[in-house]
Amino acid sequence: MLTRKGKYGLKALVHLARVPTGELALVGDIARANSIPKKFLDAILGELRNAGFVSSRKGKGGGYRLAQLPETIRIGDVIRTLDGPLAPIACASRTRYERCDDCDEETCRVRHVMLEVREAIAGVLDKRTLAEMRDMTGTEGLVLLEQA
Repeated sequence: MLTRKGKYGLKALVHLARVPTGELALVGDIARANSIPKKFLDAILGELRNAGFVSSRKGKGGGYRLAQLPETIRIGDVIRTLDGPLAPIACASRTRYERCDDCDEETCRVRHVMLEVREAIAGVLDKRTLAEMRDMTGTEGLVLLEQA
């Protein structure tokens, strides 16, 4: 499940993707516009800066902006940065794989299903970009649910 940290991080990035090129956004403005606690957002933006998704400038006239084009930022990469692996269990993870002590990985049915789940999640999140999220109207998810 996506944590609040992941959700708030994505909301902040979408906000920054809407800021005109060359301009900076204040943390307080991002927090207010997206109903995110400012202190929590400060920490999240620090992680996103360390990962190279955003850049910042301190002092008067300072703030945050994207460090990459929104078309190059993959949603899966952002979630992995903030929340860790996409896999529901460690033995199905590609980035933080851990062998299970209690089963045979070749025959474990739980692992095999969770590998499918991981691939399905990664298939969606690694295909979507921040630019696509920025440009969504808000009804795309509803259309997908109706088609299911």
